[in-house]
Amino acid sequence: MRTKDGWAVQHAVVTVTDMSGNQVLRAEANTEGVVATAPLAPGVYTVVVTAVGYTPIASTAIATASGTADLGTLVLARRGGMELPPPGVWTIDPAHSKVAATAQHLGLSSVQGRFSSFAGRIEVGAIAETSGVVAEIDAATINTGNGTRDAHLRSPDFLDVAAHPTIYYRSTGLSSAGPDRWTLHGVVMMSGITRTIDLDLAYLGTSPDPWGGLRAAFRAVTELHRADFAMNYNQVVQAGISLIGATLKVELDIQAVQGELPPTS
Repeated sequence: MRTKDGWAVQHAVVTVTDMSGNQVLRAEANTEGVVATAPLAPGVYTVVVTAVGYTPIASTAIATASGTADLGTLVLARRGGMELPPPGVWTIDPAHSKVAATAQHLGLSSVQGRFSSFAGRIEVGAIAETSGVVAEIDAATINTGNGTRDAHLRSPDFLDVAAHPTIYYRSTGLSSAGPDRWTLHGVVMMSGITRTIDLDLAYLGTSPDPWGGLRAAFRAVTELHRADFAMNYNQVVQAGISLIGATLKVELDIQAVQGELPPTS
């Protein structure tokens, strides 16, 4: 049993019935998505495959005189047509990910800051809605390309990294927003203040990497209001124009590796 991308559907359940509708056997796939059963009496059978989070499929099998009926590879589709990474633990790879925030400057242009140190863990569930994320960011690693500005951002006017060195995030739920798109509900604690936020999340697929691992890619965006985190510093340069915009656009480009991180370059 495989997904359309070729990944094993672990612990799928295969039920075999004869032409009278009597159940002949029931077996569970192994971690490789393979089911092997005892020999069957020659004849025609109906095979039904079910797995949590997937649309059931049915197939007809003809057992020969030797008792075998090889169905080959059966492809299961996610409910709603959505393919997800294989269930389990995925670790965010900071070397191939980006956590950035952009603010308006003088109402004319924008300034982007990136955090260079962060970590996180994704738990992919058999059903998408049971998945979750936890992450933390080293607030002092903010970098906008200007040392004076970065020092100010680390001060009590903004991130207050001396008192609150870490930004924490924890998801609280996931809901579908369309094909390959989700709303990730969660809470973020920054500058000692906790607020609920929703992330617009897109799943970009999976791919093997050069180190023998499997990677999944995601992109997420949201908007935060500085005042919600007591970041009220500003200067008015003229009527109606402030030095810094009231909102921040947060952008996350994430690569996560299945299991532990491999050596990277």
